Amino acid sequence: MAEAHVNEPPAERLPVSVITGFLGSGKTTLLKHLLAQPEMGETAVIINEFGEVGLDHLLVEKAEDDTILLESGCLCCTIRGDLIDAMRRLFKRRAKGEIPPFKRVVIETTGLADPAPILHTLMQDPVLTSVYRLDGVIATVDAVNGETQMDRQMEPVKQAAVADRLLITKSDLTTTEALDALERRLRRLNPAASIQQIVGGAVAPQSLFNAGLYNPETKSLDVQRWLKEEAYADPRAHHDHDHHDHDHHEHGLDRNRHDDHIRAFCVTREAPLDWAKFCNWIDMLTATRGPDLLRIKGMLNVAGESQPVAIHGVQHLFHPPVLLPGWSGDDRRSRLVFITRDLDQAFLTESLAAFLDDQNPAPGAA
Repeated sequence: MAEAHVNEPPAERLPVSVITGFLGSGKTTLLKHLLAQPEMGETAVIINEFGEVGLDHLLVEKAEDDTILLESGCLCCTIRGDLIDAMRRLFKRRAKGEIPPFKRVVIETTGLADPAPILHTLMQDPVLTSVYRLDGVIATVDAVNGETQMDRQMEPVKQAAVADRLLITKSDLTTTEALDALERRLRRLNPAASIQQIVGGAVAPQSLFNAGLYNPETKSLDVQRWLKEEAYADPRAHHDHDHHDHDHHEHGLDRNRHDDHIRAFCVTREAPLDWAKFCNWIDMLTATRGPDLLRIKGMLNVAGESQPVAIHGVQHLFHPPVLLPGWSGDDRRSRLVFITRDLDQAFLTESLAAFLDDQNPAPGAA
């Protein structure tokens, strides 16, 4: 993050969506439904095992070693060893014409997986970042067992917190009251994610994709749609404990409840930022509290730049900053949206101000 230059994103990079969700939350059922849809015809899906998804009911046009081409045109690939190798091999075969020229990649994680390492892979590997771009994270949440799972395990909480799309599965197997309570809980965890209730994995594929900064419909960078900072203005986003879904919540923060450690908020700054000092602040945060920075998105007004700069980080890693085409209106504030664990808004606001307002020049500054 210390580099002061910004990059124009190559629009031709292939979008990658990550499907995550806790054990039994319906990822396999979702994939079965998606693979059968004609809209998935130019998609490569990377899964752990063919047998787990059960492709027997889908018409297979061509099968090879670790690749199956469905009649719909959707390509299924299994992970053999390292994900980086699998994605590099997949792109090479596409470039050589050995497989259809897919336009999107979907990766399914295991039920116990923290999605952050996969996001790190897409952000860090120089070969992958040149040909792929992260589009978004899709998380499945069990309508029947989701509350209990989030009470007992941190993984489903993190999966929901970093997601761009949340799918409440098995919504036909519980009550309206339980669904409403679960949706409120998810909204506090992740104010900006879209939430859908689904049955039998049935969901329109197009509603899951195009969550990234690049909007393929307009062939442009759509920061307002991507950042959604207005969602963080909702008081529920700040864990307002006037809203209680559980009796044990009535006496304030329950440190045994995993999502009471999660915060979602927006930090703004009126004056243009000194880029070197801002990078020093980010470097300090990632070095000292990296695991607790679940996700960061921002649109920055950088001193000396006439155009805004977009940043996106997951824990201790950041995408290269991107220079946006221009400001959409008169509001030139810098806006940073955070989803954190055990890091509150006051600390981040005050520490940012301390770095930016320091009269000493940042190391390396001109």
